[in-house]
Formats: sequence, C-alpha cells, structure tokens
Amino acid sequence: MAGSSAVLTDDSLLSRLDRVLLRLETFFAMISGIAVFLLMVLAVWSVGGRKFFSSPLAGYVDWIEAAMPFIAIMGIAYTQRQGGHVRMDILIGQLRGRALWAAELLSVVLILALMLALIWGSWAHFDRSFDFSVPMWSRDSSIDIGLPIWPSKLVVPLAFSVMALRLLLQIWGYGRALVLGLEHPVAVPLVQSAAQQAMAEAEHLEGRE
Repeated sequence: MAGSSAVLTDDSLLSRLDRVLLRLETFFAMISGIAVFLLMVLAVWSVGGRKFFSSPLAGYVDWIEAAMPFIAIMGIAYTQRQGGHVRMDILIGQLRGRALWAAELLSVVLILALMLALIWGSWAHFDRSFDFSVPMWSRDSSIDIGLPIWPSKLVVPLAFSVMALRLLLQIWGYGRALVLGLEHPVAVPLVQSAAQQAMAEAEHLEGRE
C-alpha cells in the first residue's frame, strides 16, 4: 500500500545504491514478517496443546523473547527508507526548499549518531554472549528451555548496521538536495499530501487489478 512518503529514483549512482540497499532491507523485513507468522503458529500450537492435549508448548515465553528482536528491529531500515518512522510532519511539512532539506539532513545526522552508539553497545552485548568454545557457542541462555541468546543479540547490531547504511545514503541525498537546491531529490522519502497519497493508492490498486 502507498504510504505517506514517496522515494524517487533515476539513473544516478545514489539512486542505484539506494535500490541495491533496498533489496537487503526488503529481505530483512521479510524475515521480520516470517518471525511474526511463526510466532502466531507457536501461539496456536501452545494454546491448542494446552486445551486438547494438556501439553502446551515447552518454553513458549523463551521462544517469544528470542523472536522479539527479529520482529521489532529487522525492518527498521526498510521503514526508514519508506519514511514510515514517527516524525514531526506537521512541522517539517511547513518547510520548503533548502530549509526543508537542512532540517531533514540535521535529523538524519542525529539519528546516525545514535545508531552508531547503539551498534557499538549492542555488538558488545553480543560479544559477551558468543563463544566458540562453549556448547551452542553461547555463554548465556534462556531460563526455561535453555535457548542460546546470542542469535537474538546478533540481530540487533546487524539491523542497526543496515540502518546506518540507509542513513548515510539519506545524508548524501539530503546534502545533495541542499547544495544543489533540488525540488525532488532521489533516494530520500518525500512527504506526500493527502491527495497524493490517495492517487498513489488508487494507482496501486489499479496495478493489482
């Protein structure tokens, strides 16, 4: 479905890199969706087993905890590319031209600084958990059924690293728009009006038919 933002493309190097990274982001988002589906399957399994066989899924809470990073974080870069994160559209929407690109550039730079700090911290957490010399390569495990925790911890710096790459491309895009005074830059989410959103959704539905 069409969202509140649009991303333009062309034959420039920036746009080609944007589309290459989008394939990785889409793959990560697909993993997140699969994790949601599997969590639903586990819920049916657990509830059905409890009701009909008096035997719920062992370690159901452990599985939920292990799946949470896949569900919550794997799609973060894809959402950033589409302009889907919470943002001050009421304020940003009032800006035009270089003022808009300067505001967007500043926000993306600040987000990148936060992401770099989170990558460093989350990798440190993963590093403390992972060890080739111990069973299942894990120094820690879940409380109930002993699931290794390092795969879930590894997801976080990986997803944040892809997010950092997306932010670097957006810094390039907004910076280019700011310097050149572009009206419709590529590789960055452009805020759409309600009428533009409705038209995009109509075109999307027509394409499906």
